[in-house]
Amino acid sequence: MAEKDVQDQVNQTPEENSGVDINTDDNQSIGDSELEKLKAELDASKDKYVRLVAEFDNFRRRSAKERIETIQTAGREVIKDMLDVLDDSDRAQKQLDKSDDKQVQEGVSLVFNKLRNTLHSKGLKPMETIGKDFDADLHEAITEIPAPTEELKGKVVDEVVKGYYLNDKIIRHAKVVVGK
Repeated sequence: MAEKDVQDQVNQTPEENSGVDINTDDNQSIGDSELEKLKAELDASKDKYVRLVAEFDNFRRRSAKERIETIQTAGREVIKDMLDVLDDSDRAQKQLDKSDDKQVQEGVSLVFNKLRNTLHSKGLKPMETIGKDFDADLHEAITEIPAPTEELKGKVVDEVVKGYYLNDKIIRHAKVVVGK
C-alpha cells in the first residue's frame, strides 16, 4: 500500500500535492518584491566593497608616501647639526685661500669638499639667494640697507647665514640682508 500512496503523490500536480491553492499572480508580486530587496542588498554590498577597496588603496598609497618621506628625512637632525660644521668649513676655507701654504690649502680643501659631497649625496642643497627677490618663506631678513642700484631694491644684497634644502624641503632658512 505504501507504493500506491507514493505513486498517487507523484501523479498529482504540485497544487494538489500541497493541498494549498496557489495563485501565480500573488507569487509573482511576492517574488518581485523579494528580488528587488535582494538586488538592493546586493547593490549596497557592492558599494560597500568598492568603498572598502578604495579606502584600503588610499591607505596603502599614504603609507608608502609616509615611508618614503621618513627614509628621505631619517638623518634630518644629524644633517641639521652638521650645517654649523659646514658653515665653519666655508669660513675656514676662505681664510685658507688667503694663506701661502698650498699643501695645507689642498689638503683641507679635499676634506671640506668630501664633507660637502657627502651631505649633497644625502639630499642637502644650498639655497641660491644673492640677487634673488626677497621671499619670506625662504629667507629671514636680518636687516635692510639702501640698495646699491635700483635693480637691487627688494632683492637679497648679502647672505649672512646660508640656507639649505633637504630633499627639496627647507631645513634652514637663509639669513639675508635686503636692499630697500
